Amino acid sequence: MMLPDLIRKAAWSAVFSILVVTSAWAGPPFRTDDPEPVEYRHWEFYFFSQATHVRGDTSGVLPALDANYGIVPEAHFHVAVSLSFDKAAGDHAQFGYGDTEIGVKYRFIKEDENGWRPQFAVYPAMEIPTGDQDKDFGMGEVRAFFPVWLQKSFGPWTTYGGGGYWINPGDGNKDYWFSGWTLMRKVTGKLHLGGEIFYQTAASAGDVASTGFNLGGIYDLSENHHFLLSAGRGIQHAITTNEFSYYVGYQLTF
Repeated sequence: MMLPDLIRKAAWSAVFSILVVTSAWAGPPFRTDDPEPVEYRHWEFYFFSQATHVRGDTSGVLPALDANYGIVPEAHFHVAVSLSFDKAAGDHAQFGYGDTEIGVKYRFIKEDENGWRPQFAVYPAMEIPTGDQDKDFGMGEVRAFFPVWLQKSFGPWTTYGGGGYWINPGDGNKDYWFSGWTLMRKVTGKLHLGGEIFYQTAASAGDVASTGFNLGGIYDLSENHHFLLSAGRGIQHAITTNEFSYYVGYQLTF
């Protein structure tokens, strides 16, 4: 394998790790999650696209579906499927089915609305290797993520964050940590704006740690229909981890 291909493979591996964090175990449109589960016997669907650009390569998902259902009070079941793409500089874009994500979010402490106690949740999740590893659309191994998330609201402000540990088997891979924090403000009756900062340790032997940020928001088209958008970039090692990234999606709740 030529050196440029090795570099591209390493970059794509780093990007793929970031995208996995983004898609399932995050509070869209951000990579950091919140502890709020979907209400019992209610549904939540996200139809979205997201991508990350590094030097010489752009990778992401288009389209993707994230579905959540309130299976019991204070807990929801999650599944996400996607069509992945990878566009290296000078090459044609490749498309293929990506890995499948499943998980369960459980809120074990509710927020004290009149005091200082935040709400807490755990969100154990698993990534099933349904993607084509030979085309870099999957990791080829079952992976798992074990995070804890917390949140507190103060008037129009809401802040949430936390993080967890990835079990990341595979040749050349290593387990790693992800953490992040988000601050949101309700600007109008329909518009919420905010930003996040996040950090991830190296996910493979040739990888590097990464720090980045996103700015974005949610616009409530109606009670059940919502538009989500965010964009950002890396602060640390941006050339190989995140020169630019985006999330754009539509949320349906009922």
